[in-house]
Amino acid sequence: MNTNKEALQVSALCNGTVIDHIPADKLFAVVNLLDIPSMTTNVTIGYNLKSGKLGTKGLIKVADKFFTDDEVDRISLVAPNVVLNTIRDYQVVEKREVKLPEEIKGLVKCPNPKCVTNNEPMTTMFHLANKEKGIIKCHYCEKETNIDKISLL
Repeated sequence: MNTNKEALQVSALCNGTVIDHIPADKLFAVVNLLDIPSMTTNVTIGYNLKSGKLGTKGLIKVADKFFTDDEVDRISLVAPNVVLNTIRDYQVVEKREVKLPEEIKGLVKCPNPKCVTNNEPMTTMFHLANKEKGIIKCHYCEKETNIDKISLL
């Protein structure tokens, strides 16, 4: 067996990020959210991979890309609980589970057409109302929404 990581069919990342444990039905939403098709670095996308935790999962490996806090917050809105692995020199240097933030600013459109954020030029703000059910609440009109039904800005 060849132990050279570069000789693998899908080579290991020297530097970059692996987004793992993406629910299979959310994989392409994450791909679109991160605008993966416009990236110029190597990207590997795994779909319907076996997972003991999820049954099937998706995985995205992006070479030479380290996601910003804003990008991680956006990922959490589409697919909470994914695992983000930061790779440097072929080694995992950080592994963290992405969680819904307690406060979400400027990322989500309020579903209430009468909300001030839909009628005035101002930044939206939501608070996490129920973590287990994925419910967020508008700071201004107090409309509650499930994250499965949100519109990203």
